[in-house]
Amino acid sequence: MRGEVEERARRIRLLLLDVDGVLTDGSFLMGPEGEEMKAFHVRDGHGIKLLRGEGIEVGIISGRRSRALEHRARDLGVSLVIQGVYDKVESGQEIMKRLGVKEEETCFVGDDIGDIPLLKKVGLPVAVGDAQEEVKESALYVTRSSGGRGAVREVCELILRCQGRWEEIMMRYKGR
Repeated sequence: MRGEVEERARRIRLLLLDVDGVLTDGSFLMGPEGEEMKAFHVRDGHGIKLLRGEGIEVGIISGRRSRALEHRARDLGVSLVIQGVYDKVESGQEIMKRLGVKEEETCFVGDDIGDIPLLKKVGLPVAVGDAQEEVKESALYVTRSSGGRGAVREVCELILRCQGRWEEIMMRYKGR
């Protein structure tokens, strides 16, 4: 299976992400005025920036609406954000069409049963390590890390390594 994951990862031009349970650990804090706060992992964000720096697009699809997500996406330079949707397949296909990217050139990372239909449509379906069992069964790759705990960074690195870009990135950081 590892060979198939690497082969599919080499073709990826678009990474689509769920939010709650993928970019976050699935929990959120509610303030006294009803304001919602979420915790995002800094390494996930850096992975997204690295991917985008290499010309790979990133889109976010969430069943919920969140101002915290809007701020985080803006911080990461991600403008492809669709919130408050039930049908993630339709939203994913809308983003693919807008970018001219095929399903087999798309990776989607999910964690819960609402993500299964889109996982079945993309070239590289990924579940986070603490995803629902049925979601893991629908994925080709399951991260070692849990959602909100570096799983997105793991996927970003997987794609960049399989595309032969990781060493060049490391050389820039190491100053060689």
